[in-house]
This record gives sequence, C-alpha cells and structure tokens, in this order.
Amino acid sequence: MLFVRAAICTPAYEGYELDFGNLVGSELRHSQDGWHAIVPLGGAKHRLWLRKRPASGLLVAVDLPLDRNFDVRLQAARRFWLALEHRAIGPPPLSLSIQARHRLILAMRAVDGRLEGNSYRKIAQGLFGMHRIPDRGWKTHDLRSRTIRLVQLGLHLMRGGYRALLRRKGKDKNDPS
Repeated sequence: MLFVRAAICTPAYEGYELDFGNLVGSELRHSQDGWHAIVPLGGAKHRLWLRKRPASGLLVAVDLPLDRNFDVRLQAARRFWLALEHRAIGPPPLSLSIQARHRLILAMRAVDGRLEGNSYRKIAQGLFGMHRIPDRGWKTHDLRSRTIRLVQLGLHLMRGGYRALLRRKGKDKNDPS
C-alpha cells in the first residue's frame, strides 16, 4: 500500500493529477484511519492510502517511510509512476515464480491430506500419482522425503508462516523479528 498525499507544489511543478471519480473501476473508501483507494492503472491495481479525502484533480505525492519495507514500497511507487506515465510497469515486487506457486499449492494439498489422517504414502499418491510410488523401497524413496517436506511447509504456512510471503526474501540484518 502506498501512502499518498496532496503534493506541496511550486508554480513550476508539473505533477500528476489524479481524479478518483474519473478513473474507471477505481474504488475509494473511508475508514477510521483515512481513505483507502484501489486504482486500476497500467494493468495492475494500485492500493493507495490518503489521510484526507482527495480533491478532484489532486496533484499527488508518495510518502515512503524508511522502514523494513522501504524497498517494496519503492518498487510499488515506481510501478504506480510508470502506470501514470502509460509505460510498462513490470512484475509486482513480491511476485512468486511459477515453481514457487506450484510448491505452495502442493504444500497446502499435502497438509490438507495429513490433517485428514492420511499417511505420507497416500498423500504422495494423491500429489504425484500412484504410478510414481514404488511398491517396495518407499522408506528411502525421494518422493517420501519430498512429501514430508511439503507437509512440514504446509504446517508452517498454516501456523502463520504465510506472512513471510508478504515480505522480501532477505531479512534485514538489524531486524529483531
């Protein structure tokens, strides 16, 4: 979410005007902490937060707090600026690869199977197909190890680890959490 405010401008300033009423498909909602807007531009939905109700034809500025999510907000602000410029915005800053999404899907399916009381063999059969599961040597098979790791990942995600998907991959060195 980007923190947006009315721009403090000089007469020579040529900023971007943003009129929420004229943006097709935009949403503007009021809550206790201010105004929340979802603005579809450039093929993406940009989430904005404003302390005060935006005026029509508002010249906008983006505030970027220097916190642990600064790099993500900077990328989001750049994508928003590129959308205002009618240029290609690129991928979202926290987008996952196809392989990572597939692994998360398998992990959630695996933990569902485990919570229903299924054995690792049954889970592996459901995930990878019966033809890939050997009759003998299951205890040392690579799919057994993979299934156990998927169940562990699914349990970790279920217990709150999913929040890490909303942050950057590397942790800050000075971050205590």
